[in-house]
Amino acid sequence: MAKKIKGTIAIMTGGGDVPGLNPAIRAITIRARREGFKVIGLRRGWAGIVELIQDEKADNSNNFTVLTQIIVNRAGRTGGTFLHSSRTRPSHLPKTNVPDHHKDKYQDDYNDMTKVVLSNLAYLGIDYLIPIGGDDTLSYAVRLYQEGFKVVAIPKTMDNDVPGTDYCIGFSTCITRTINMTNTLRTSAGSHERFLILEVFGRYAGFTAMLPTMAGAANRCVIPEYKFDIEKLTENLVRDRYDNPSNYSVVLVSEGAMFKGGEMVFKDAKKDQFGHAKLGGIGELVSENLKDFSSKFNNGKKINVINQKLGYLVRGGDPDAVDSIVPMAYGNLALDLILKGVHGRLVVLKNGRYDNVPIDVVVGKSKLVNIKKFYNTERLRPYYNSFEMNPMFIMTSE
Repeated sequence: MAKKIKGTIAIMTGGGDVPGLNPAIRAITIRARREGFKVIGLRRGWAGIVELIQDEKADNSNNFTVLTQIIVNRAGRTGGTFLHSSRTRPSHLPKTNVPDHHKDKYQDDYNDMTKVVLSNLAYLGIDYLIPIGGDDTLSYAVRLYQEGFKVVAIPKTMDNDVPGTDYCIGFSTCITRTINMTNTLRTSAGSHERFLILEVFGRYAGFTAMLPTMAGAANRCVIPEYKFDIEKLTENLVRDRYDNPSNYSVVLVSEGAMFKGGEMVFKDAKKDQFGHAKLGGIGELVSENLKDFSSKFNNGKKINVINQKLGYLVRGGDPDAVDSIVPMAYGNLALDLILKGVHGRLVVLKNGRYDNVPIDVVVGKSKLVNIKKFYNTERLRPYYNSFEMNPMFIMTSE
């Protein structure tokens, strides 16, 4: 550690956890300290900095911690985020979530706490902020940058739908787990000659269903970008089952997939601070309908189903090789920018090469599966066209 501190860098993780967050924190911390920076970990996403108390006698251990090589090495090979996370949106904080020491000033139903965030960052002496998150977490990072704070962001989400980058931390492990678990469950589907329906993550983008299907884990997939006809899906899966010597077929269902003429399926009406209701149940509905419609294409006999929601099984545990290497590179890329005095950037992978783009790309557009190029709407599965000069994971928004 250099004797003279060049400045203080803060790291935070927001939104859902994914494998690869701890390797990113480790890479940033080790490189930053070697370059002469002090490193602070903001705990529990944006919640940690919102709730901080500016008093030397206050216990802020649940809000931030000073990071060292010993601390990050211990967690660097593991999944999740040891800094913890939250779905806090400081620009739209509900009255019930306003910290007690700010309730006298912030009494609206939803409160913009950005002045508090900036004040608390200044109180901690933070010069640069490195947020690691998806488009919700990073959209607020854009707000801080617009307010004049120095931000360098890292994209994270297993859905791989942060605009501007071909790759987000967590995606490879999610795909790897989905393929492995589908292959595990197919033995039961084959033993009982059933349909196997697996619900996977993907609120707005279908990458987590498309890539495993393209890799051979499933016969069909339904995704948020295209409202599917359940009868057409049933007919395809019955045909797949007939063509399979073990008499079963597999479909991956994105959590945000929608029936033709329908809308997304939610658990309840409650919404988080980013306006998202909790998805859940599309896999069950697809399963029920497949069983009911199967008799139409199976000589009057219904075909039973195995329905499984993969959920947190694909986001827990250790990162795979890609989600160990890419976070390390992203962390070092972020430090490269800081050392050059550059900020307001998002580190990215584009066409197989590491790069950076303006951070406001996060709020400028959406990253979705290109239906015309990649998805066969008649067969409800990916196209297998020429892959020449495509990125490693084939599909991007550009």
